[in-house]
Amino acid sequence: MSILVIGSVALDTIETPFGKRKDILGGSATYFSYSASFFTGVNLVAVIGDDFPKKHIGLLKSRGINLDGLKVIKNGKTFRWSGSYKYDMNEATTHSTDLNVFETFNPQIPERYKNSEYVLLANIDPDLQLNVLSQVKKPKLIAADSMNLWINTKKPSLMKLLKKIDIFIINEGEARLFTKQPSLIKAGRMILGYGPKHVVVKKGEHGCLLFSKNGFFSAPAYPIEDIFDPTGAGDTFAGGFIGYLAKLNKTHTEHDLRKAIVYGSVMASFNVESFSLERLKKLTDKEIQARYKQFKEFTHIK
Repeated sequence: MSILVIGSVALDTIETPFGKRKDILGGSATYFSYSASFFTGVNLVAVIGDDFPKKHIGLLKSRGINLDGLKVIKNGKTFRWSGSYKYDMNEATTHSTDLNVFETFNPQIPERYKNSEYVLLANIDPDLQLNVLSQVKKPKLIAADSMNLWINTKKPSLMKLLKKIDIFIINEGEARLFTKQPSLIKAGRMILGYGPKHVVVKKGEHGCLLFSKNGFFSAPAYPIEDIFDPTGAGDTFAGGFIGYLAKLNKTHTEHDLRKAIVYGSVMASFNVESFSLERLKKLTDKEIQARYKQFKEFTHIK
């Protein structure tokens, strides 16, 4: 079973208290795809310039990620982002954002992708997200992410999108901005009322909340002593979360969703241990299962 993911593939320049890296592999679709590939197949739709390093394309292919939907613009420049973190790594300071070829990104879904049963709409313009949904046929599950920019500038389109999706993934700051509610519990319940079947509110190092019409679940983050770079952690979480659900390939119970939340948290915990995808590149299935088991032990009460 494969997931169709639409989002950004980028080159990042990042500085944290533990070092600086220039023009490293980044982007929402990149982190999601790589994480999800540990659970299921991935079909990626994104755009890059011809300045994008071939080694990064090779890395994605090495995980079995299908790149038929990765469009390369001749003489174009790839989306670039530069940012830094202080010791409180919950918030990045953006120094520059150069959209480049991503500015005119208009996702066209390859014919072979249109029967995808699992779809992840990363945090692109909600009008583009809606356009993607018009191109796919009968997906079993549709998940979407968003960001402050679209909440501030495209809220009507975002509200329309929420009526068409199964899972909405958002971070705590975005949830408060979207609903004007200081309480995340009230915010999550309010967003649930806008249409999605489930809402996931990410809280960074403090875990996440899952809201469903018939349930509520709160999970901590996996405790990590050395966090080198939190960039992409939320997308890596989403990759593990949706990847696990796609692997099951069935009607998902509340129990399945809770297990998926834990797998998402496990994947994010590996991601923050190094810059870019460096830790994920060395990750094994055995390590994922061992950390999942530890997570359960840390949070279990007899």
